[in-house]
Amino acid sequence: MRYRAALAVLGVTALGAVSLAVSTPALASASRTDTVLEWYDVTVRAVAAEPSPTQITNNRTWAIGWLAATRAVRRDRAVNFADAALATAVHDSLVGLVANTPARKAELDSALANTLARIPDGRDKSRGIAEGSAQARRALAERTDDGLEPAQVNAPVVVPNPAPGVWQPTPPAYSAPIQSGNRTAKPYLLHRADQFRPPAPPALDSARYRADLAEVEAYGSATSTVRTQAQTDVASFWYQGSQTGFLTPLRAALQHSRGSLADRVRLVAEFNVIAVDTQIATSDAKFAYWLWRPVTAIRAAGETDWTPLHVTPAHPDYPSGHATYAGFAEQVLTALTGPKTAPFTQTSPTAPGLTFTYRAWTEITRDTVNARVWSGIHTRLADEVGVRLGKDVARYELGAFDRLLR
Repeated sequence: MRYRAALAVLGVTALGAVSLAVSTPALASASRTDTVLEWYDVTVRAVAAEPSPTQITNNRTWAIGWLAATRAVRRDRAVNFADAALATAVHDSLVGLVANTPARKAELDSALANTLARIPDGRDKSRGIAEGSAQARRALAERTDDGLEPAQVNAPVVVPNPAPGVWQPTPPAYSAPIQSGNRTAKPYLLHRADQFRPPAPPALDSARYRADLAEVEAYGSATSTVRTQAQTDVASFWYQGSQTGFLTPLRAALQHSRGSLADRVRLVAEFNVIAVDTQIATSDAKFAYWLWRPVTAIRAAGETDWTPLHVTPAHPDYPSGHATYAGFAEQVLTALTGPKTAPFTQTSPTAPGLTFTYRAWTEITRDTVNARVWSGIHTRLADEVGVRLGKDVARYELGAFDRLLR
């Protein structure tokens, strides 16, 4: 990974699970419009314009629309049918989920009209529209009352009594824990939230935990004298939310894929279905173990003024949610597109002026793991276990995904 720093990043605000509007590359010029990329970008804009405050809810929006499209286009590979079915399925799903104003619905209607205007009238087009609409209705109905509305995701939870190793609200806001409701939500493919629960974290007096905490104390401090500028840049860059942070990598995978339209639509659906289930599994583990954050542990050991480089999100340390996201993303993109990618550049709302270039999915995972340590908000073991959990969920669900197409 090579990057250039145009600005130093100071005072970055925590994003937590909030999805932000992000820019996406323009559609590649070609003799024929790429309908998959076209509707990928429509989805990006629609979710960014009406984002949920909970990341998993935004992934569910993507999963519903693109699962509907996957089901629709697999029934007929005729180009006119597939283009009409894809556009209609994603459009109707987004209208049902994020078109909360007449203006937003009008934007989506306009996008659909533009796509359909390119498709010659005829039986294939009519059938594609009907199939896309039917599959959107089905996908929306399946996720009714699935427990992933923001109030359910952030449902109140009783915090355990203070004790060594037990999570407590963290500075500066000392907020109540968030995302605990994910663990009781309805998965797409997991049989239960704890299906891949990792083993308990090591004892506080173990060599591994002591070493990890010492690393965070030295490299993750706001006033660290050993963290390099390059490490600070990585920490700031990947402080962005995971859902928005992986929009560009997934788009790059789509843009350079040689798969059929149906294969590429399915890639987006699988990525986001697995994203939902990975976050359910992550919250299960976090709130099963309630491991305290590094800032709490370091201050309890006597460094009462120690402060991390970035504000600690309000949920337990083990495993790292960013790392589970990176783990499943690497597994999905490697399985479906190969381990390497044509080079693509990426920016971050939490690191203005920085541009990173990636050539392999493992490079993003590496940076994500390091970033959470150098931000001072996770132990390295929490990151490494998170990557494994994300990969475990992805491996299972890549093999089970066809169950959703019946």
